[in-house]
Amino acid sequence: MAAKQTKPNTKQKTDEIKVNFCMLADALRLKNSYQEAVSHYLNAILINRNDENSYYGLGLCYKALENYAKAIKYLEKATEIKPDFYEAFYELGLCHLAEGIPCGAIKSFVQAIQINPEKPDAILQLGISHEMCDEADMALMIYQKLIENSPKYIKAYEKKADLLMKLHDYKEASLLYNKIIKLNPEFYRAYLGIGTCFDKLGKRIEAQRYYRKFLLKKPNSHKAPVVKARLEKLKTLAKNNPFNLVE
Repeated sequence: MAAKQTKPNTKQKTDEIKVNFCMLADALRLKNSYQEAVSHYLNAILINRNDENSYYGLGLCYKALENYAKAIKYLEKATEIKPDFYEAFYELGLCHLAEGIPCGAIKSFVQAIQINPEKPDAILQLGISHEMCDEADMALMIYQKLIENSPKYIKAYEKKADLLMKLHDYKEASLLYNKIIKLNPEFYRAYLGIGTCFDKLGKRIEAQRYYRKFLLKKPNSHKAPVVKARLEKLKTLAKNNPFNLVE
């Protein structure tokens, strides 16, 4: 007796084709072949217009191509399909920042934090968004809360210290940079930050010491020529002003 032939499952075949397009698109995106990946993501979307991963991948491609308007469009579509899509909300926030729309970024990062409050990156970016809105007090509060909740998260210390420097609170900023060095002695930007703080406070000897430490840690930094020039200037000032009076 002949075996009964089964009809091919059309939906299953369609899903397989969509998955193949997505897998190929993902592979191309990871190889930085963004334009090629876009074509495959679009093919996947033509097969299934409700696949959040295809819209997400498409958004990431346009973000990498710096076409932020299109990136925002497709990432928003991904969040509509999957309202608890943390990564899509996070990337959406980054695209809003890149496009100079901090208010949109704030909304996206708040959504991401509500979905997963344990990830510090979205909280950090929320603080940055408030900075871009000229809401320094709110940004400082967010960075401080992040430091308290994630005491080893160096980026929070750095962003708070950088903002304090912009606000000319050099003493408090230097203390935060010192905390960074205790967490990671190889974090070269902290040495430059402390040196700059001491320089602004008129503490030239201390400034020179930390500028030298920065150059030892990062001799080929693009900031190295400026730091070296400042060191020479401080040496000249020390000779002409041995009492270390602020000028």
